[in-house]
Amino acid sequence: MKHSVTFVFTFIFACLTGNAQDLYAKNESVDIQNYVFALQLNDASNKIKGETEVTVRFKEGMVPFALDLIQKSGEFGMEVTEVLEQNIKANYTYTNNKINIVPKNSKDSVQTFTIKYQGVPEKGLVIDTTKYGKRSFFGDNWPNLARHWLPSVDHPYDKASVEFRITAPEQYDVVATGKKVEESNLENGFKLTIYSEPAPVATKVMTIGVTEFASRVVDNIDGIEVTAWVYPQNRLEGFSDYTVAGHVLEYFIDHIGPYSYAKLANMQAKTQWGGLENAGTIAYFENSVTGNKTVEPLIAHEIAHQWFGNSATEKSWNHVWLSEGFATYFCILYLENEYGDDRRKEELAIDKRQIFEYYRKNPVPIVDLTIKDPMKVLSTNTYQKGGWVLNMLRHKLGDGVFWKGIRTYYTEYQNSNVLTDDFREVMEETSGEDLASFFEQWLFIKGHPQIKWKWNYADGKINLTLQQLQDHHVFEFPLEIGVVKDGKLTIKTIELDQRNQNIQLESKDRPDSVVLDPNEWTLFEDMGKL
Repeated sequence: MKHSVTFVFTFIFACLTGNAQDLYAKNESVDIQNYVFALQLNDASNKIKGETEVTVRFKEGMVPFALDLIQKSGEFGMEVTEVLEQNIKANYTYTNNKINIVPKNSKDSVQTFTIKYQGVPEKGLVIDTTKYGKRSFFGDNWPNLARHWLPSVDHPYDKASVEFRITAPEQYDVVATGKKVEESNLENGFKLTIYSEPAPVATKVMTIGVTEFASRVVDNIDGIEVTAWVYPQNRLEGFSDYTVAGHVLEYFIDHIGPYSYAKLANMQAKTQWGGLENAGTIAYFENSVTGNKTVEPLIAHEIAHQWFGNSATEKSWNHVWLSEGFATYFCILYLENEYGDDRRKEELAIDKRQIFEYYRKNPVPIVDLTIKDPMKVLSTNTYQKGGWVLNMLRHKLGDGVFWKGIRTYYTEYQNSNVLTDDFREVMEETSGEDLASFFEQWLFIKGHPQIKWKWNYADGKINLTLQQLQDHHVFEFPLEIGVVKDGKLTIKTIELDQRNQNIQLESKDRPDSVVLDPNEWTLFEDMGKL
């Protein structure tokens, strides 16, 4: 997702990874297999009625488990009217926003439970009007808002296939996670629409969109239908803007691997974000539709998430860079492929300035194990700095090895969960290199190199003096030196591993100028001349 429309693109190591601060109480002995969310929506009020079937696999015998659902308090929240276990009354309690279920049946390791409930959601399902004043219902679950309207394990560590059965007034169009399997007009002025997604999906990226839509099939890539769902009032502009999604999808399939979901719908929506990467049903902020096709970078960012964040999903919120850093950089890779390497350098230079500005106020690492609230894991660190780490890793390994590693990583963790160590191990196996120190210093240690430097020329040598100013850590990294003579740029690479270094480079002629990292491959802050 893009954190806000002001993010770039004008919209968006030791064994520490096992000790992530994410405080959600994971129940690893229970695995949710499937959700069926049957929801009744209406125009008379914002009250919804729900009936959810949850299919559960018990890995280690019949143990109690819990589903998240925000309880009624004042105007908002849900009331549970019934919980069934295999069609008989279940043994359950509903306290502290948890439906706690103690299974009765000890025979079957896979069982289905039914939760019936009703209420007005405060968040998660946004019931509002579009910018054109039309009533609308949009799922907006990131990071853990599904619990406001969907009984579920509302954390990305436990993903499940999902079916939405939406009953709504017949004038509304419905799009949701999955592929449409039914649309039936009922006799009472309502319509039933069913979408089913067989791939496992985290609750954070499950969604529905219900309003008056104009929709069009804009492409078909490898049998995957690509559609645009926009407001009728700006249908032509929306279809034009969102059509590029097919081209973006094809790029990522070709470069990363198979797409996981039943379709790719691109939806104009009410969302708290610039874009939200819901699995197969992406939401873009209402004013993304302009007719000027300026939304391409945002579309690339959100479609990249279908691989990174949606399919290969962080198991702990503290590792969200595996989602946002990847989407940020793979958007840049797409733009580089379309518009050339200068576009890559331009985007990275913008990101770099934002990273430095952010660090001055927030001196923390990318994987910040002190964060407990998932709403606080998004930052310039997890987006732009995470993307920069991938840029440096690509340069360190070379394009061929980098892309092979990315494809291997996705193959191994498609439709699964990951931590940073998992990604590191794949890249080490692919490259044959020990990457522990690289990952440690760029992801788990705060900050970046801050360099003062100078150069002179004498006796056929360029004499470089470089000093790392940051006091908490001496970074070790390769740095490209650009030597300019008569308009020609020659690249030489040096290794920095000390706070103060003097380095000599052979040069037949006196350079006209010397520049550090002319091709934007290393994250450091140039603090000026010594």
